[in-house]
Amino acid sequence: MRQFTLVPASRLWVYVRTEVLVLPSRLLVLLFAGGLLLLPVVYDDPYVLRVLVLTSIMAIYAASWDLLSSYSGQISFGHAMYFGVGAYVSALTSYHLGWTPWLTIPIGSLGAAATGYLIGIPCLRLRGSYLSLATLAFPLIVLGVLFMVPDLSGGELGISGLQPLVRSRVAYYYISVVSMLGLCAIMWQIGDSHTGLILHAIREDEVAARASGINTPRYKLLAFALSGLFAGFAGALYTHFLRIAGPSTLEVALSFQAVIWGIFGGVATIYGPVAGVFILYPLTEALGMFAEISKYRLLLAAVVVLLVLLFMPEGVTPWIREKIEAECPRCKARSIATRRACRICGAALRG
Repeated sequence: MRQFTLVPASRLWVYVRTEVLVLPSRLLVLLFAGGLLLLPVVYDDPYVLRVLVLTSIMAIYAASWDLLSSYSGQISFGHAMYFGVGAYVSALTSYHLGWTPWLTIPIGSLGAAATGYLIGIPCLRLRGSYLSLATLAFPLIVLGVLFMVPDLSGGELGISGLQPLVRSRVAYYYISVVSMLGLCAIMWQIGDSHTGLILHAIREDEVAARASGINTPRYKLLAFALSGLFAGFAGALYTHFLRIAGPSTLEVALSFQAVIWGIFGGVATIYGPVAGVFILYPLTEALGMFAEISKYRLLLAAVVVLLVLLFMPEGVTPWIREKIEAECPRCKARSIATRRACRICGAALRG
């Protein structure tokens, strides 16, 4: 029994020492996750926890956009479609059927995944701006349908008085943060897997990928469904936290926020959009606390985004990573920037 408990711990420490602590970017992620998990222990201000709950939910949503648009090249300008479908499916089943949110949130996620799959079918023949405009139209169509059945959907007012997932703000904080860390890790693993490599190939040259024997329609539909699954989970979690599901979950502005967060943080990384949300969302809330500049907070946030795009065109996280790490010209492994030789193959990192 003693050996069973000690061996996994020793292996975990070896992995942390040899794979995490050797790279500053991974160490920063570890410190970031640990800081989020320990925050309520040292500082449990309700307003701060509320902001971080919403930030974590939006981070899942932004990362799901990155999985679809940046990895597979299917640029979506209507990503709020999946967020809103997850929110409304969870809200309707909870409100009208009386089901617990612990059941309706997974149902909302699956509904959004099915929606993503169905939307992906007509989008298979579209490319570039035509695909982006087509995805932009779908949330507007769903909004029109919801307004046609106000007795069911609540119309323009939405559905209010939903069941909360939990009563405690701290408990909801941990649910949202742990969900964000876990789901974003899963999305990063998908992007770093064989499936992610195929999605990259489709993004770079779909004709060449098809000529290589890759079933590109199947993988593109998979990207739509997976992205919808994660975005729908974020929408369902969001609606039960605020206890209301309204047309704002399908707004065009919410779709473009995902694009802004992704480009600001760094596309095709998963952690980039997460960093973008954790920088911009609390920044916007913090600017609103000052009466003198609260009316200009969106303008100031836009200025920050423009400055980043001007001086860091690849995004914040790739720019920071290039400053603290170096890529080996031989094996492409990354090492801390202060090293002279690659930690894997020993090749010189700089001339």
